[in-house]
Amino acid sequence: MVKSYQFRQAPGHLIRRAHQISVGIFMEELVAFDVTPVQFAILNTVMDTPGVDQVTLANRVAFDAATSGSVIGRLEAKGWVRREADEQDRRRKLLWVTPEGEQVVAGMKRGVGRTQQRLLAPLSPDEQAQLMGLLGRLVQGHEDAVAD
Repeated sequence: MVKSYQFRQAPGHLIRRAHQISVGIFMEELVAFDVTPVQFAILNTVMDTPGVDQVTLANRVAFDAATSGSVIGRLEAKGWVRREADEQDRRRKLLWVTPEGEQVVAGMKRGVGRTQQRLLAPLSPDEQAQLMGLLGRLVQGHEDAVAD
C-alpha cells in the first residue's frame, strides 16, 4: 500500500498556511478600513511613485495586471486612488493616491505594524531576523531566475 504524501511538512503547504495566517491577522487588525493586503500594497506603491502606470504598478506588487485593474477600481470607488489616461498613450492609465487615500493609509500603519508583530510573535528576535532573511533570499532567488 502506498503511503500518503506528508504535505504538512512541505514548504509549499507551510508557506500557504503562513500566508493564510498573515491575511487573517491583517484583516482582523484593519477591519475598520475594509482593505486587503493587496490593496494596502497598491496604495503604498502608488504613494511612493505618484503617476505610476498600472502595468508597472502590477509588477512592483507582484500581482497580475488584469486583476490589479479591478483592485485599483475598488480603491478608486472608495475615493483613495485617482486614475487618468496618459496624454501620450490614452490606453496607459496613470495613478495617484488622493489626499483622502493618504490619510487612510496613515491610519492603517499602526494596524499593519501590529499585524507584523503578531505574525512573528511565536519566534524569538533572532529567529524573526533569520526568517525574514531566508524569505527574502527565497523570493529574490526565484525572481532572479525568472528574469534570466
